[in-house]
Amino acid sequence: MVEIAPFGVEAWLNKWEKSARYDISQSTIASLTMDELMNLDGHHGAEFYEMLNAQKMNYGWIEGSPSFKNEVAKLYRHVDPHNILQTNGATGANLLALYSLVEPGDHVIAEYPSYQQLYDIPKSLGATVDYWQIHEAANWYPDIEELKQLMRPDTKLICLNNANNPTGTVLDQEFLQQVVDLAAQVGAYILVDEVYLPLDQPEKFVSIVDLYDKGIATNSLSKTYSVPGIRIGWTAANAELTERFRKYRDYTMICGGVFNDLMATYVLRHKKQVLARNRKLVMSNLQIYQEWIANEERASVVMPQAVSTSFPKLDVPVDIHQFCEQLLADQDVLLVPGDAFDTPGHVRLGYCAPQATLKEGLKRLSTALHQYD
Repeated sequence: MVEIAPFGVEAWLNKWEKSARYDISQSTIASLTMDELMNLDGHHGAEFYEMLNAQKMNYGWIEGSPSFKNEVAKLYRHVDPHNILQTNGATGANLLALYSLVEPGDHVIAEYPSYQQLYDIPKSLGATVDYWQIHEAANWYPDIEELKQLMRPDTKLICLNNANNPTGTVLDQEFLQQVVDLAAQVGAYILVDEVYLPLDQPEKFVSIVDLYDKGIATNSLSKTYSVPGIRIGWTAANAELTERFRKYRDYTMICGGVFNDLMATYVLRHKKQVLARNRKLVMSNLQIYQEWIANEERASVVMPQAVSTSFPKLDVPVDIHQFCEQLLADQDVLLVPGDAFDTPGHVRLGYCAPQATLKEGLKRLSTALHQYD
């Protein structure tokens, strides 16, 4: 039997996320409503419904429609649309890549903490997984010298989360190039979950698939594009890897669904409007969050780079899991306790909730913190 650890953040959210009035735990930029989506084209969804009305509700395009693949390929500099595979969210994309590549006895290096799939799925597949620690004192960056120590001649895969979940730290191109250079020395693949785009300077973000031939980018419409409800993600990789993924993909899903594919295509065609809306929300909420941190002596944080997740440290004299449960019971506010990421004392705080929710959630969080004064 395959053994795998409980998925900390998902187990917590599955239990509590529908219970809170003030949910500031999520890492999605405030989800778009159908009404907001239908107004992206300026014609009350005429463009989307024209596409939808012509479609039969069959399986649709198995790997994602040509239109979807073309729109996704535009997000990269050097990816052919044929090498885009549609998946069930980025979780499906990560699973597909790991399932396709990792075998018992393989050596995998994983950024830690990060999204739990990236280290616990390889473990469950029989790999030896070494953790490449991130360091709060270094703005949640890992140390390239530590990676050099972890690398082995037989290292098969390096797993990264850029930007990182839960900290929001973005690894810049210069740092990623150092990782690529080390991986290339031993022929290792690099898998990067890229669901969070820094919206202060999105044009400066560089995908691993544009830096390294053996790079694999996974992504989705759930975080940066505010449409988690359609559960559409993708892999982007070279032709050889994509062909390998195709074989394994047949065992993990058939298709994303006709409606979901059309909505994903529509959102990507209107990404300029979505990103403009989201940049405004991220930057204004970030200012609110910064002001709160500056005036809250029981909280400190390495500020994220305009992505939708953060990982503050809370000064409380109780177990962080207990604090978060009591916060929900007393203040109707939801955070994710840091022990879900193996980092007690911290919490994941999603500051890109609707602004009114963020303001009231932070106010109530302060009330809960100051009960210990």
